[in-house]
Amino acid sequence: MSAAAPFVEAQGARIPALGLGTWNLRGPECAEAVADALALGYRHIDTAAMYGNEREVGQGLRASGAKREEVFVTTKVWSSDIGQGDLQRSAEASLTRLQMASVDLLLIHWPNPSIPLKDSIAALCDAKRRGLARHIGVSNFSIDLLRRAIALSSEPIIANQCESHPRHNQAPLIKECRRSGVAFVSYRPLGKGALASDPLLKRIAAAHGKSAAQVCLRWHVQQGLVAIPKAARREHLAENFAIFDFALSEKEMAAISAI
Repeated sequence: MSAAAPFVEAQGARIPALGLGTWNLRGPECAEAVADALALGYRHIDTAAMYGNEREVGQGLRASGAKREEVFVTTKVWSSDIGQGDLQRSAEASLTRLQMASVDLLLIHWPNPSIPLKDSIAALCDAKRRGLARHIGVSNFSIDLLRRAIALSSEPIIANQCESHPRHNQAPLIKECRRSGVAFVSYRPLGKGALASDPLLKRIAAAHGKSAAQVCLRWHVQQGLVAIPKAARREHLAENFAIFDFALSEKEMAAISAI
């Protein structure tokens, strides 16, 4: 097993820098992937109401034997349900499916221009105060929306989860998150798998005895970002997690960022 994942700290939250994304994982495959990931050392699992797999995520966690307090669990409220009252009900339903008393991080999955942001943020803060989540955050928020959310929130916004990888430059948004003390969580960190065959990443990988996917994930965490790659097969889960026993040089990091 590779070294343990480090943490990204944001306003009192400690988020494991590498997690398992579960988008499109369903049924027994999802439960097995979660259990396998936790057995391999993962301590961060990401799901969402919209994914339709919260029940299986909870099953996988219980089957793994991992202690609940040692696993950072994130779920999200879909954009149609982020109004006052609806958001809290969605969070409660998620907890019922997960069979958990609370999640570690509750996110607004997508902004909804038809629902006032102040109402959504007020509902999110209320969900935290009710004990439905230890921490709250947002997903797919632009720089402007993130600033507005922080200004409206009576509780710390600790994360913004957005698509990010070397072919999808999020440097300005990442800079804003750092300025605001918000953790940046990268979904699709491997560009839906396309980066596994990138020539530059493959050359750098060969120099380190690693795969292109491992180099790409190392590029994320070495910047202080959180990455949540999706994987189902145990060998892919293990490969993705084996990124904490090597480091990229400043030149290699810059070259990847220039893709």
